[in-house]
Amino acid sequence: MLDASEFASAIKHPFRNVLERRNRPQLVMAIFMPTFQILTGINSILFYAPVLFQSMGFGGNAALYSSALTGAVLVTSTLLSIAAVDKLGRRVLLITGGIQMIVCQVIVAVILGIKLGNNQELSKGFSVLVVAVICLFVIAFGYSWGPLGWTVPSEIFPLETRSAGQSITVSVNLLFTFIIAQSFLSLLCALKFGIFLFFAGWITIMTVFVYLFLPETKGIPIEEMILMWRKHWFWKRIMPEEYPEADDSVGVRQNNSTV
Repeated sequence: MLDASEFASAIKHPFRNVLERRNRPQLVMAIFMPTFQILTGINSILFYAPVLFQSMGFGGNAALYSSALTGAVLVTSTLLSIAAVDKLGRRVLLITGGIQMIVCQVIVAVILGIKLGNNQELSKGFSVLVVAVICLFVIAFGYSWGPLGWTVPSEIFPLETRSAGQSITVSVNLLFTFIIAQSFLSLLCALKFGIFLFFAGWITIMTVFVYLFLPETKGIPIEEMILMWRKHWFWKRIMPEEYPEADDSVGVRQNNSTV
């Protein structure tokens, strides 16, 4: 690994290399994983929780309490991901978390559509139910797309393009965070309860994307990640037949160091 790291540090054009065909699957994941992470709607809930809860009929203090509650739930659920990610795998958590988030978004949209659509105020019981469902949504995000949206891109790139891949992941994440933060209030005013269906639609798309295009990366060393892409039903059609000479030298050095 030391030899591979030295070789990787000698690469002069990581951003040019990351665009090569052999790195195409990793590049796609570096773009789509952070994009989908933001399109779950989690930032909208966390950033605008007081406004969101007030628009549902909660008082000012109750909105702040609900916001603090969702933050605490997010931290706790992230600990669940830490404990389960290497036991259950990335795909299981991403897919189950996605399904749970879809159900929660639809439930909230139905409740608000029925109650607030007729200019009614939410009763205390329905208000508690909405907060509970939103907390379940935050839990699902906290053990799935929250931490794994960063974990998966960090472990799929070879050492020679790892820095470039991570910078792309962070840039895309911050870009879509900005876009959603700037547009959420306008979307909320335009779509009303439909904003939850909007995000549910995106979560459906990204759950299908993970099921079809993201192989399981649990327990696979970085130097063997290329083999994982070559075995995948879709990416093996895109990967070049032979690995470049530069990367073969990394493998040779690693084998020599192991021997």
